[in-house]
Amino acid sequence: MTKIRLLTTSILFFLSFFLFSQEQQRVGNLMSIAIEAKAQKFKERTNFNKAQMFFRQSNWDSTLVYSMKEISNVKNKELKDFCHYFRGISFKEKKLFKESKEELRKISNNFPFFYKVKMKLGEIALEQNELKNALQYFQEIEKLPNEFVYDIKNSTVLHNIGLCYLHLNKFDKAEEYLFKGANLQEAEKDTLLLIGSYMDIATLYYDQYKDKQAIPYFEKGYHLSKKVKSLELKQTATLNMAVVEENRKNFPLALAYRKEYEAWKDSLNDQNKVWAIADLEKKFALKEKQKEVNVLEAKNKVKIAERNGLLISSILLLILFVTGGYFYRQKIRNNKIILAQKNELDELNAAKDRLFSIVSHDLRASVSALKISNTKLIENLESKNFAELDVLLHNNSMIANGAYNLLDNLLNWALLQTKQAYFYQEPLQLYTIIQHVEYNYKPLMLNKNIHFENKVATSDFVYADLDSLKIIIRNVLDNAIKFSKENGKISIYSRPSDEDFCYLVIEDTGVGMSTETKEILLKETVLLSRKKNDDGIGTGLGMQLCRTMIFKNGGKFEIESEENIGTKIIIILPKANNNG
Repeated sequence: MTKIRLLTTSILFFLSFFLFSQEQQRVGNLMSIAIEAKAQKFKERTNFNKAQMFFRQSNWDSTLVYSMKEISNVKNKELKDFCHYFRGISFKEKKLFKESKEELRKISNNFPFFYKVKMKLGEIALEQNELKNALQYFQEIEKLPNEFVYDIKNSTVLHNIGLCYLHLNKFDKAEEYLFKGANLQEAEKDTLLLIGSYMDIATLYYDQYKDKQAIPYFEKGYHLSKKVKSLELKQTATLNMAVVEENRKNFPLALAYRKEYEAWKDSLNDQNKVWAIADLEKKFALKEKQKEVNVLEAKNKVKIAERNGLLISSILLLILFVTGGYFYRQKIRNNKIILAQKNELDELNAAKDRLFSIVSHDLRASVSALKISNTKLIENLESKNFAELDVLLHNNSMIANGAYNLLDNLLNWALLQTKQAYFYQEPLQLYTIIQHVEYNYKPLMLNKNIHFENKVATSDFVYADLDSLKIIIRNVLDNAIKFSKENGKISIYSRPSDEDFCYLVIEDTGVGMSTETKEILLKETVLLSRKKNDDGIGTGLGMQLCRTMIFKNGGKFEIESEENIGTKIIIILPKANNNG
């Protein structure tokens, strides 16, 4: 008898906690409304909004991540309280009770739902069998003023107090509160919780060996379980009735309840049982007809063999065809790739050969011109023709400057091709850099009496590599001087733009260029072009170098030009914050 009673108590104790867990899953309307209001008020708090969204979706892991991020950054005490509440509930749902208590205890007393914090702390204490602590929390909630609306069920609070007294063996108090909770649940027509209350009341009487008082509540719980879909409740209620009847020595009825219990227990496996029975019937039918099958089997063997042979042959032919087609397509594709790579390599080699040819020709022409000029210089020095000496010295300076620029561009081009160039992007002021480049080219502009204007605003900043930006501006300005006539004009300014790019324009009044020349310079290729001007033959290497460096800085390159009118080289680079 004692053994059966302990079994029943154990079962009912489990059931009480099952119902208690059901209550945990309910999200109160008042808190939900309050959370939504906070989310609307603090729309800019991204982490809080994500935390509350995941909390309402019961996504506990994501709630923990974003609530922690918000706590680390927010100073608003109320938002912090909500985040600690989110974390406390998330840890509780994940059965991490120690962490849950730590988070809940961090919530201030001014939190509008502090009574829910106490409720959750009481539930955790009850889970951990800290009955006195749990009782203290639930009693504090019971004493709340009645004039306010709360986001918890009073029947649940009373029921939990009754459970605490029950497991503390204070049966009078347990009876009082369990009945209070059950009466409220009857009024609220909360069948699930009411079944649990009936079972707990029955346990209360059973623990005191008051079987006559306990049994009616077992029966009430059993009859109510018929109205719910919870398989677990049906099993527990039926098992309790079986134990009751065994205690009363009513073994036939106890056996009926045991069978019903087993039926509920096995209901999840009913479908498998049906399939097993059907399989047995099928085997029996097959056995009965085996003789007929044996007769037909001999006739079908030949047909099956022929059919299988044909099927296998067809499959093999299909596999052979698909494999052959695949390898043929792969061969064609590989040949196309090889051919494209060969053509690209031929173009690269042609560009390399052309580069060496043009550079060597230009260097030879520069050295030859310098040699002839130096011979004349010596002759005029002997004859003391100082006017001619001045002209020859300026000429030598221009030849040396051209040769130096060619070699400098060649070096930078080689560094880019071999990926050895140092590259670091940072905010740069355009006006200052143009001033530096202008200073280096001022003698050349004075020699041709070219008027220069730097109209770039001091507020224009770009995000680029300093060395490559100087090379770009230097090459474009060198070309502008080279192709400008005597008494020409060069202007550098920036176009207004609402985009994230700065448009730097270098405009000259030189000879301009044809449409064909523009297309060659803008073409994405390493092939160079030769162009003639008053100073000799150029390689086009400088413009190709500029285009490559502009693209590397994340910019774009445009040309506007008309022959005999002038040229606008437009360098488009990302803007930068002038605060650095």
